[in-house]
Parts: sequence; structure tokens; C-alpha cells
Amino acid sequence: MNISNYYWYFSGVLTPKFCDDVIEYAKSQKEVMARTGGYGDRKLKKEEVLDLKRKRNSDLVWLNDTWIYKELHPYIHAANKNSGWNFEWDRSESCQFTKYKLNQYYDWHCDSWDKPYQNPGPDFGRVRKLSMTCQLTDGSEYQGGELEFDFRNYDPHLRNKKTHIIQAKEILPKGSIVVFPSFVWHRVKPVTKGTRYSLVMWNLGYPFK
Repeated sequence: MNISNYYWYFSGVLTPKFCDDVIEYAKSQKEVMARTGGYGDRKLKKEEVLDLKRKRNSDLVWLNDTWIYKELHPYIHAANKNSGWNFEWDRSESCQFTKYKLNQYYDWHCDSWDKPYQNPGPDFGRVRKLSMTCQLTDGSEYQGGELEFDFRNYDPHLRNKKTHIIQAKEILPKGSIVVFPSFVWHRVKPVTKGTRYSLVMWNLGYPFK
């Protein structure tokens, strides 16, 4: 798919109070080890945990509260329009509150799947189209933990360049939001000091035609 914008950002648009409220609320909920799609919800063996942490090492809490969606949805719609993507979407998955502590990270991945969801329920037949990351902590509160994108497969002008990785520096201020197509590859580099809190949300629609 040819697109002219690979991500769209809003710098420091959410209030510190909203960010702090999300952090405080998430800390009161059950925390689980972050997984990738192939592991499901089953209990993992020791070797599976080690294998998983080579790809992704973080802790998270699932949130699906109306007050959070109400705050974030306008920015998803605005980014979708202003970027020129105009993807059709009609539903959001649960929000993922993610905590990256010292040496935690998430290696290269994309959020979309090769097939629509098949489990019975409201997500059935839909795919991830728009991903969102909300910066809940200011970039001055931690080191490392950079959100980076790899656009080499989408922009022919970058394929022969040595540097094809772009860091989303625009979202370092607390309360910043970045929205991007779910098929774009990205990563969170290891945190080297402090703790990075973020909120991730995937927005669904029926498959692209």
C-alpha cells in the first residue's frame, strides 16, 4: 500500500492529569507479562518464557474503560483524516498499558495479522488498521526506550539508504500521541534508566479491499 505519511503525531496534547490518572489506575489493576501473538493466554513453559523475552520484555495491564476511549478516539479520527489514510474502522481493542523498566524492550514487529480475527465476538472478521501509542511519561523521566519505525518496505527512496530507521522524537513530551498504520514495522528500544509508561490501542475495521 502506497501512503505518503507513515505516522501522524500530536505533541503534548493530553493533560498531565489524564496521564497520571491512567498510570495510577493501571497500577491498581492486575499486571501481566507482555506476550506476542503466538503464545495466547495459556501457561507458558520456562523455555517459552525465555524465548518470548528475547523478542519482547515488558509488563502490561489491559484497560477498556470508556473515559480512556473518549479521550483518545478524537485523535485517532483526526490522524486518520489529516494523514490522508482515510481507513475505514469502527472498533477499538482493549487498551494496553505498558511498563518498560530497566533493560525492557519490544523488538521489531508490526501489529497487524495476516488474517482477520476468527474468534466469535465483536472483533470477528476485522483486522487491525490503525495503531496508537500514547506517551504517559515525559522523555526526561527515563533514558532509552525510543520508539522507532522502519519504513524501508514502504518507501522506495529509503531502500538503498544506510539509515532507514526513523525515531519518533516528536512524542517525547508527556501526553503526546502517535498514530500509524498497523502494518508498519516498529520497535521500542531497551530502557537504560527510569521507567517508561505508555498506552497502546489498536483500531479495527474490515479487511482492506
